[in-house]
Amino acid sequence: MRKLIWAMIYTGLLLGANGAVADVAAAKAAATGEMAKLIFAKAPAAVPEAALLDANGGAQSLAPYAGRWMVLNFWATWCGPCRKEMPTLQHLQTLMPDLAVVPVATGRNAVEGIKKFYTTAQVTGLPLLRDPDGTLAHQIGVLGLPVTLIVNPAGQEVARLIGGAEWDSPEARAVLTALMN
Repeated sequence: MRKLIWAMIYTGLLLGANGAVADVAAAKAAATGEMAKLIFAKAPAAVPEAALLDANGGAQSLAPYAGRWMVLNFWATWCGPCRKEMPTLQHLQTLMPDLAVVPVATGRNAVEGIKKFYTTAQVTGLPLLRDPDGTLAHQIGVLGLPVTLIVNPAGQEVARLIGGAEWDSPEARAVLTALMN
């Protein structure tokens, strides 16, 4: 009887794990076009806690986005590909409101420069967060910009894309939808 109970528990855990694997498998299958550059984590890894700053210099974190799928984008005002992809991130947030799209300006980015860029690019629905000394970017291995992480509701990185992308493209939305289902 005891062996039967353990077998049932093991089977339940295995089936639950397969559901998570199936989401990643579906996302990998959907990763075409620019999304073919996605690097899927072998095992989800926790995104470290970090002290970020808002536009007023106030302490912020990623905690408000816990429990949701997140597209965590590291960018800078001086980065051409970053500037090109930011409007697509804004549009992605509009198209997929259940997803948290969170850009983090990494390194030396003047608040006024970020605000000016947001106005010029018509970025109105995304937070203004900064990692001025690059602590978070360094902790998760961001070596160049832009880098975008896809983070699950448990706060774990499941995939990353190095370089710019059109995040509002049908291919990007297909990958994110596959992961979120």
